[in-house]
Amino acid sequence: MARPNTGREQWSSKIGFILAAAGSAIGLGNIWKFPYIAGENGGASFIFVYLICIAVIGLPVLIAEILIGRSTQRNPVGAFRKLSGSKFWIGVGGMGVVSGFLILSFYAVIAGWAIGYIVEAVAGNFAHYDTGASAALHFQSLVTNIPWDVGYFTLFMIITMLFVFLGIRKGIERGSKIMMPILLVLLIVLMIRGITLDGSEKGIEFLLHPDWSKINAQAILIALGHAFFTLSLGMGAMLTYGSYMSKKDSIPSAALQIIILDTVIALIAGVAIFTSVFAVGLDPAAGPGLIFHTIPAVFAKMPGGYFFSILFFILLSIAALTSAISLLEVVVAYFVDELGWKRKKAVLILGFVVFLLGLPSALSFNVLSDFTLFGKNFFDLVDFFASNILLPLGGLLIAIFVGYVWGFSKVLASLREGAENLFDDYPYIISTWKFFLKYLSPVLIFIVLLRSLGILDLIF
Repeated sequence: MARPNTGREQWSSKIGFILAAAGSAIGLGNIWKFPYIAGENGGASFIFVYLICIAVIGLPVLIAEILIGRSTQRNPVGAFRKLSGSKFWIGVGGMGVVSGFLILSFYAVIAGWAIGYIVEAVAGNFAHYDTGASAALHFQSLVTNIPWDVGYFTLFMIITMLFVFLGIRKGIERGSKIMMPILLVLLIVLMIRGITLDGSEKGIEFLLHPDWSKINAQAILIALGHAFFTLSLGMGAMLTYGSYMSKKDSIPSAALQIIILDTVIALIAGVAIFTSVFAVGLDPAAGPGLIFHTIPAVFAKMPGGYFFSILFFILLSIAALTSAISLLEVVVAYFVDELGWKRKKAVLILGFVVFLLGLPSALSFNVLSDFTLFGKNFFDLVDFFASNILLPLGGLLIAIFVGYVWGFSKVLASLREGAENLFDDYPYIISTWKFFLKYLSPVLIFIVLLRSLGILDLIF
């Protein structure tokens, strides 16, 4: 039996919740993935399609997930126990907690690299690598160095634990109120620097030039997938953050502001990165390779590159940290709410467990590089299982639960709290959300799941 939930913290303000939730959504993927897939799939035309996908899949499920948390004031497991009592749905909540464990374990490894690259930038080591190939060799030499690889992974986990250890208001909210404005300012500085470089217009064209000929079924699937994954849906993070939300605040308006922040920051990051990449004559590359292979070479060629390289990797580390904090909070909230643990005890023990689970991922690039299962090393295997199976499955089941199981009269009554004016003045918005959540979102998330598993590639 769950222990009574007494004295549970809440966000001190709506802006605190929005910044924390936006920080959860804004992670490493916003900095490298969205700009690249936008540029590769039609630029502005892809962004237009992506915004439609956000409207029909991202916003409805984001509202639903936050709503479950706020209505119950519980972690994912406790929330489904309170609303349903069914072992199946309690298990769905448990899947969110497991997702938090797994994702943080490998995500913190990449985030550790970002912190390590702050030190590399300060040391001026990028000046020696003015090609992507030479920068890639430097990166390879670092991740095969066990003390460097594991050391920065450890440091990142300690920093993440510290924010969660301090609690909702003093740790997560205060940290978000400091880090998110810093992140935005750094991005704007880097964007201005990129735009002022000679040849930067090629980067802007790559990202923002509309090419409707590239909008095909594959591009739409990519937009659908990113619309789901970018908002940290399906892993219990938004549910958990929603559980600390006041019932006086409007969930729809908060969710919309989170999405706007997430998308704007992704676009600014795209302009900042690709104006710089094209200005110095390098080709963009997808994935972590862009960050750790191409970007150091960009700064080596850029006037003032030493200073801007430091800013960039500070920015990257902040983006990673705000996401990691939300992942650890999902796990901690479960043990505090359901098992009656004290927050400090939960953070110390569970942070250490996540660290132990992440060690094989950190070692996948050195001593465990030859270990593979199903053709993947440990890092890639955990990434695939969590990102391609648990997340879309969790998002699909949340949409189904709110749309069909909870009881829509109860759903609307709970959603109305804090959003009375929206219900009274714009009733069609609520009916549209209901239609999307019940009929469009589950189908589209199921398609995302099939694509994540590679099943659509087999069919088509």
